[in-house]
Amino acid sequence: MSFIDINRVNILPNRRPLNDHKVAELMESIKANGLLNPITLDQNLNLVAGLHRLTACKLIGFQEIECHVITCEDKDHARLAEIDENLIRSELDALERSELWLERDRLLERMGLRARVGDNQFTQRGGENISPPPKTTLELAQEIGYTERTLQYGKQIAKNIAPEVKEVIKNTPIAKSTSALLKVARAGSKERQEAEQAEQAAEEAKAQQKKAELEKQKKLAAQAREKQKQLQLIAVQNAIAHKEAKESGKSTQQVSKNIKTDEIQIHTDEVWILDRHMVYCGDTTNEDFIQLLPSNAALAIAPPSCSWKHDYLINEARVVAVMCREGFIYNLCRCSQMPFRFELVIGNIYTAIFSPEPLLKPNHHPDIEGIEGIVSYLVSFFTKPGSFVIIPSIGHGEALIACERLRRICFAGDEDPKRVSEAILRWQRWTKKQAMRA
Repeated sequence: MSFIDINRVNILPNRRPLNDHKVAELMESIKANGLLNPITLDQNLNLVAGLHRLTACKLIGFQEIECHVITCEDKDHARLAEIDENLIRSELDALERSELWLERDRLLERMGLRARVGDNQFTQRGGENISPPPKTTLELAQEIGYTERTLQYGKQIAKNIAPEVKEVIKNTPIAKSTSALLKVARAGSKERQEAEQAEQAAEEAKAQQKKAELEKQKKLAAQAREKQKQLQLIAVQNAIAHKEAKESGKSTQQVSKNIKTDEIQIHTDEVWILDRHMVYCGDTTNEDFIQLLPSNAALAIAPPSCSWKHDYLINEARVVAVMCREGFIYNLCRCSQMPFRFELVIGNIYTAIFSPEPLLKPNHHPDIEGIEGIVSYLVSFFTKPGSFVIIPSIGHGEALIACERLRRICFAGDEDPKRVSEAILRWQRWTKKQAMRA
């Protein structure tokens, strides 16, 4: 080990982005205990491992830093050493790990250390022995402590998910889930294959100097890539919504136990403020309720009704979701003036989706149980944090709790004072906050 001027350390591009929380934790640890794990440099003082430690020491004001220097033959060897160092770390999520696996695989292939499909692992053409022989996928997987299938899945994730979609995934719950990432990677596979074929045809046209054909194939490739990206973004929304619904189903059920509805006195035509949410007691088809609503809500979730009088919702929200019994959607479409887009089957509930604009449909019906989970799925899929959600029938407070948990703003109503009281009390127990009568 040796010490070096901290400003002489070179940071090469294409490194993992810094995690500010991790840097702050390291600063506290280093102040208390010193730098317990030196950074790693190559012989040219390029950083191989320890960017968070280096950054923490710089912010503390270190002039020198302890380091371990290794010898690397070239940039590829240095990058390989850096990847192997990063793969040891437990804080990598599934997406980050997959990208490192793919980059490592390509580096080894470029360095002649990775066996290709169909090659003789031990001899070159002509019978000359290769030393050391290139490693197979199984051997590479065993090196890093994973199964061959897990490594193949990881490379599939890194290779097939569009770069723009990866940016959307980062820092979301599904970045840690290999199964969710695989579903995203496989979305738009037909379009990806079409894009690859068009890109190959474009290369051939370029080599043959066929300008018109080159432009045609480039256009086809761009269209296929865009379609693939859109399908993968839908798959991301679907995966996040599914995960949120599962979590909601587990947590909100606990809140609903032993709730008494006589602890809050609710009267018709009252408006209650629940932090950033609003709850109205009264007929949600009349102007008193409608005047309280925002005109730019992202979603309205309505229950089925024999006498449908909620067409106004389509003017208040971008998407209206009506939860129905089986066979009710046809009757609803006949008596409603809202533009129908598609139906979803979530658990055993049929949901009609209305919108004035075309919508991309989730690519599969999620297996979610319970009203809490279904409502959370709809809120998560069709809205973003900070969005307005309208609930013209408060039920048992499922949507109110979902909006609180997912950081949406709920405008809810119900003509039954007991249901309003139950929902408000449930919110108070969930948040430990006090509702206010407006």
